[in-house]
Amino acid sequence: MQINQIHEEIRETNLSYMLLAQQMIQSDKVAAIFRLGVSEEMANLISGLSPAQILKMADSNMMLCRFRFDERLMLNMITDFNKDRMMSQAHTTILMTAQPVEALAA
Repeated sequence: MQINQIHEEIRETNLSYMLLAQQMIQSDKVAAIFRLGVSEEMANLISGLSPAQILKMADSNMMLCRFRFDERLMLNMITDFNKDRMMSQAHTTILMTAQPVEALAA
């Protein structure tokens, strides 16, 4: 992959993520805060962004979203399809809920 192609893929991912995040927050703020793993302050900021601001943010060469499962246990639970999937997802949700929400630094 060339650098320009990677930058374009990152831009598209960022744009999709920001639009989805904004839609989720405006639809159900409490659920969105949990699912996105952002603080209420960050949710308010995302919700209030104009389309021009979202496009400007999306044009960054850095990913705006990140994986939240930093622990191997959670990654294994999410990807383990051999066990009862419903129980695995519920257990993962409980573990992720116990983790503190990290606010993104500007």
